[in-house]
Parts: sequence; structure tokens; C-alpha cells
Amino acid sequence: MSNTQTKNIYLKVKDHSVSGETFELIYNNEFDFLQTHPTPSLGELPRYYKSEDYISHTDSKRNLFEKVYQLIKKFSLQRKLKLINSFSHEGKVILDFGCGTGDFLKQANKDGWAIFGIEPNNEARNLANVKTNNVVFNSEQLSKFKEESFDVITLWHVFEHLPNSTEYLSIFKKLLKPNGHLIIAVPNYKSYDALFYKKYWAAFDVPRHLWHFSKSSIIKLATLNGMKVFKTVPMFFDSFYVSLLSEKYNSGKMKVIRAFGVGLLSNLKALSSKEYSSLIYCIKKDNDTK
Repeated sequence: MSNTQTKNIYLKVKDHSVSGETFELIYNNEFDFLQTHPTPSLGELPRYYKSEDYISHTDSKRNLFEKVYQLIKKFSLQRKLKLINSFSHEGKVILDFGCGTGDFLKQANKDGWAIFGIEPNNEARNLANVKTNNVVFNSEQLSKFKEESFDVITLWHVFEHLPNSTEYLSIFKKLLKPNGHLIIAVPNYKSYDALFYKKYWAAFDVPRHLWHFSKSSIIKLATLNGMKVFKTVPMFFDSFYVSLLSEKYNSGKMKVIRAFGVGLLSNLKALSSKEYSSLIYCIKKDNDTK
């Protein structure tokens, strides 16, 4: 995916977590996604992750938001495991790309999966390797795996961070076995909570989130790479903790009752619109695509 030549500014959003800088979200009409602009270079990106508050790289429970996040994460692990077990596979070999501190891999391993992980952040990778007996590697390992090695490849809120998304889709396709499954979970900028909080919506998380996807954009990107989305699964709890953090960005306070109300309303509206705060896309190779 390349930069749009004519800027169509959707929103201007502040980086609330690290830098305090403001970025533009540029709408791409062809793919129906938003792109963070200016896009940090590969050399600049790591500094935007250098924060004790970057929650997916820690196991901390220092405040209300972190406690809620860790509680939801624990419950979500079971749902994620149930999802990957619902598909028929040749074997049980999984790669979790951007595995953070390794909790999902640890859970999958307990359930009999052979596990591998990729995590570029050193601190998170070290935590993950303690939990997984050193099967989590840096990004360079991705090119060293043999083709058709994995039954499942998962990206839990990772795809939006990748500078070269389409290139990674091509790599993941090659690494999947013929009947393997690619699982991508990303925020949905067309959800009610996103439209409600606008520039304060926490899931924009600029500039760490380089892309902001809709359902149609994921479907199109998969199709262009010879794959197809065959199922979408809502992540019901995302609307609640995203709303909780969005309240903090908006008012400086975590207004729990108000956040719960917005999160609940977002899920209720999504029952008909299907525009949940975050969605899991289940993708497989399109056997009709040569």
C-alpha cells in the first residue's frame, strides 16, 4: 500500500500515549481504509513504542485500565483458542505474529499446539520466551521459516502496525499450509464507538497504528493477495476498554459508567450493522486463484 497522492483528510488525531504529536488520517477511496500521515520511517517507529503505558508489551496492572485490559485478555484467550480449534487442520502448528508477552502462545501450547512467535519488541519478547520455552523470535526469523509450515497464523491487533501490509499478506500466504487459516483481528473505524469519540477514539492509536481498516478494506486486501475472508467474528469486549481509554483522552478522566454505556450501545448497534469495535477476520487461501 502506498501513500495517497491527493490528501482527503478524515480526521486529525493526537498521539496521547507517547509523543503528543498530531497526525492526519487520510482516507483512501480505493481500499476504504485510513492511513496515518505523516507515516514514521522504519527508523523512527520504535521510539513511538517506548512507553511504560504501551499495554500489549507489559503484564502490569498499575491502574484501572490495565486491570481491565488484563482481565479481558485472560477471558479473550479462551475465545481465541476456541476459534482456532473450530477449524479443521492437517496438524496443530501455529505462528502468532506480534505475539506480545506470549500469553496466547502459552495457552495454545497447553492445548497441544506446536507454537512459534514473532515479536519485534525486545522487552515483550523476553517476557514471552520465559512463558514459551524460547520459541519467540525477532522479525528476521519470518524469512527463515519454510513455506507451508503452519496450520494457523494469527495477528491479534498487529496488522494495523505493519508498514508493508500487502507484502506481509503475501508472506503469510506462502507460510500457510494449503488448508491453513490466517486470523487477523483489527479495530474497525466504522464502529459506533469510533464515530462517537472521533479524534479521541483510543483505537486510532497514532502513529503506532499506520492503517485503520473497515470490513471492505480487509476483504479487498485479502482478495488481491489470492485469499478470501470466509468468516468475521466480533470482539465484544473491545468497545468497553477502548471507550474507557477514549474517555480519558477526551476528558482526562476514566468515566467508567459513561464508557460502559458507549461500549454497550456500540455492541447493540452492531447487532444489525455488524460494525463492531474490533473484528476478527478468518481468511484462507482462495483455491480458485492461481
